[in-house]
Amino acid sequence: MKKAIFSIILSLCSLSIFAQINTDRVLMIGRNALYFEDYVLSIQYFNQVIKAKPWLAEPYFYRAVAKINLDDYQGAEEDCSLCLQRNPFLVQAYFARGIARQSQDNYEGAIDDYNKGLEFRPEDRQMLVNKAVAYIQKNDFDGAEVVFNDLMKAHPNYSMNYLTRGAMYLEKGDTTQALQDYNKAIELDPYYAPAYGNRAILHYQQNDLNDALSDLNEAIRLNTRESGFYINRGLVRYQMNDLRGAMADYDQVISWDSRNLIARFNRGLLRFQVGDNNRAIEDFDVVIEEEPDNYMAYYNRALLRYETGDYAGAVQDFDVVLNQYPNFIPGYYSRSEAKRKMRDNAGADRDYWKAFEIEEKLTKERQAGVLGSSSSTTANEPADANTREQSDKNIDKFNRLVVYDKEEVRKSKYQSDVRGRVQDRNVRVDLEPLFVLTYYEKADQVKKIVYYDKMVEDFNNQMVFPRKLRLTNQEAPLTEDQIAAHFTSINDYSSRMAQQPNDANAYFGRGIDFMLVQDFSEALKDFTKVVEIDPDFVMAYFNRAVVRYKQLEYTMSQLTEEASNISVMSMNLQTGKLNASPSLNDVNATKIKDNSRAYEHEQIVRDYDTVIKLNPDFVYAYFNRGNLRCAQRDFRAAILDYDEAIQRDPDFAEAYFNRGLARLSQGDANRGIADLSKAGELGIINAYSIIKRMTSN
Repeated sequence: MKKAIFSIILSLCSLSIFAQINTDRVLMIGRNALYFEDYVLSIQYFNQVIKAKPWLAEPYFYRAVAKINLDDYQGAEEDCSLCLQRNPFLVQAYFARGIARQSQDNYEGAIDDYNKGLEFRPEDRQMLVNKAVAYIQKNDFDGAEVVFNDLMKAHPNYSMNYLTRGAMYLEKGDTTQALQDYNKAIELDPYYAPAYGNRAILHYQQNDLNDALSDLNEAIRLNTRESGFYINRGLVRYQMNDLRGAMADYDQVISWDSRNLIARFNRGLLRFQVGDNNRAIEDFDVVIEEEPDNYMAYYNRALLRYETGDYAGAVQDFDVVLNQYPNFIPGYYSRSEAKRKMRDNAGADRDYWKAFEIEEKLTKERQAGVLGSSSSTTANEPADANTREQSDKNIDKFNRLVVYDKEEVRKSKYQSDVRGRVQDRNVRVDLEPLFVLTYYEKADQVKKIVYYDKMVEDFNNQMVFPRKLRLTNQEAPLTEDQIAAHFTSINDYSSRMAQQPNDANAYFGRGIDFMLVQDFSEALKDFTKVVEIDPDFVMAYFNRAVVRYKQLEYTMSQLTEEASNISVMSMNLQTGKLNASPSLNDVNATKIKDNSRAYEHEQIVRDYDTVIKLNPDFVYAYFNRGNLRCAQRDFRAAILDYDEAIQRDPDFAEAYFNRGLARLSQGDANRGIADLSKAGELGIINAYSIIKRMTSN
């Protein structure tokens, strides 16, 4: 459980901008951070507001949202309760507390919260879904069906209703009803990959392997990056004696996640089966390194070491297994053979007779009725008897392929519902995001590209900042230490400016710090000061445009919130983004939004125009301006910008991807698909799922 309170508060308190805390502004910055999924940072801002005005309800609620996303459910529940003590009419707080309680297995408490929220919003889809899931989790299927009936009446065309109810029927063992619901979910939304994945599990359990394979193929076609689909397809292919296909699926998973233990273990077994012993040992090495108590991996590695002539290594692994399972007969026989190869005949004989004695004892006990039949088999085993669950530690099943635990499968079916994210689970086609100059970026297992620009490289070589600037469109949220470092850096730059008021680099550095701590207003001031001091400072114009767009995105979400009645609002608890259904009285608010958006877009375009004028080869300015054009639905102009970026960098994967989407939006399917194909070739894997969807009948 991640910490929710950090020592960074001391750094925050030391900042002069918080000497006389403006709670409205700090709350806004905290919501900025929450909106952009920087949860650790957002908590620090909400702490400040709570410290200054502990009677306000909202900061407790927003802090709870951040804690939910950090899996601090107990802390989130406490914050929601504090919020509701101050404002018992804040419906989202009941919803959030329900999620926190549900995540702690307090299903009755969660249902109470959803009931309270539903008093204010009787047809709220998300609370109804979560309430139904809570009933399922407490094994009250009748109660769940009542809630599902309400859901179907209120939202008859919502596919997730049927998908979730289908999972419930499958858990009850009613495969007929489950299949009907999965079919209906797919009929309503044929582009939602998990629906096919769930139906594939049902087909697999019914030993209908062809249909299971077909569904998993479709799930992978729609979502090429979901490891679970490949692992499940590997199992199905293995059952169909397609060892090469199963191996390819495990290879794919491991190429993304080299530490995926299910894929590693299963691939090790398959390699063992086809005689690829040395590489099978490598797979089991990884499993044992990650799970030192995985005795099945030790036993398989011992057998492999024996096969490869490493008898001492085999004995060493057999020792580990037999210390844990002192009555494991095959282990003694196998160790006996290994010792005999090492010419330890006395040791080999001891093991052989030990196994014989245990076997004789078990035989007598069975004959006397003390034991049932063999401990390694059970009556009425399912069709997939050559698999075992990951948590199954029965050493007799050492050579069975691993499947996900039923409990983990059950949790995964409902996790998106419990976390309040169902509305974001539908297939979305998003542009590759804006590039920005920053210090951090998220790691990508597939697209390991270092984005280069000579101007940025020259600036880094001057060692103006203690960290290197990097270009990325995958920003990473800050860690606790990074937050503290950037607040300290802000203070350091402020002291430096007092002595050197025209130091453009200092303002630029502090602007980046403010940007990283989500204080967009102060970041804009600093970037503006930079270009006042040095009108040719290209990177300041570039980052100012990015920050302006972020601020615009956040401001638009707030205008939507303020224009709508709270009774029709819903919260996405993954990002803290508020979404509302507009009423007929929102016309004026819409005009305000449109005017504000148009003005800000013009300011952003001017900054990118200036960047391009000063540095015509800076491809990221064309790319970002193209994204802005797409947001304005001016796809023709966007395509021209992506053209310019690709002309200067023929391997610019993101530009191909976004140009492909822009062309598809114009109805230019052939060239759009060609661009997506190039983007996929260059590392953007999601391009392939879009291509397949566009070319399917």
